[in-house]
Amino acid sequence: MTYTHDTAPTQFVEANGIRFAYRRFGKPGTVPLVLNQHFTGTMDYWDPAVTDGLAKTREIILFNNAGVANSSGETPSSFQEMGANAIAFIRALGLETVDVLGFSIGGMVAQEIAVQAPDLVRKLILVGTGHRGADMSQSQSSAIFGASYDEPERLWLSVHFTPSQKSQAAGLTFLARKLRRQDRDPDVNEQTVTAQLEAIGKYMAPSEDEGALDYLRTIRQPVLVVQGSNDVIIPTIHSYTLQQTLPDAQLIIYPDANHGSFYQYPEKFVAEATLFLGA
Repeated sequence: MTYTHDTAPTQFVEANGIRFAYRRFGKPGTVPLVLNQHFTGTMDYWDPAVTDGLAKTREIILFNNAGVANSSGETPSSFQEMGANAIAFIRALGLETVDVLGFSIGGMVAQEIAVQAPDLVRKLILVGTGHRGADMSQSQSSAIFGASYDEPERLWLSVHFTPSQKSQAAGLTFLARKLRRQDRDPDVNEQTVTAQLEAIGKYMAPSEDEGALDYLRTIRQPVLVVQGSNDVIIPTIHSYTLQQTLPDAQLIIYPDANHGSFYQYPEKFVAEATLFLGA
């Protein structure tokens, strides 16, 4: 049977004493693309326009990291530990080579995967993310996540999309697309929220060490950095820093776009990501 984002069954695999929930679909026999999710997100928070689009040319693996939703264990309070758990998950599937996509804090986890297991990762895609010690003083994340919304799902219109009429219209279309119709994940619990917030604080803590970004120079794989022109969650400037510091990186910035730029431009993103992964 050919599965899609909406129909792929939830499966489980054990590693490091953790029972990881995951879904696999797409083109078999290709280098799998492993996706790492944003703050408080689960497998159901991915955009099927993106995942099904990418699945036309490669196998897609979605998963919930330790303690997230229906994966067992506790969510660790550092991205280094989350990266180690992700590596254990990938190896438990018997995979020797993967491509890795990380969105938002998932992009920080993706960097740690590449640093800790360079032999495992072929290429990286980093979307709406930052680096260790990134200045978050201009981020509006606290105000956005701390606000109240008539409908809880409308939080994501502020997180992922700009206030413009065009961007908000794209956001409403995204919300309709992402509502998986069966076998949905439970929401994350308070332990996960607290641990992820602590991990963000540690990762983004300002550093006076002139070599704070040296870890990026050890990531030798080709990297595609994707960002919106005005990311109010993780400021856009940090994507420039990633591109300038990583040895082999290219940068795409989408216009009138916020944190979820690839959800606003899914067709463009799929085409450009497919080109990058296939090159």
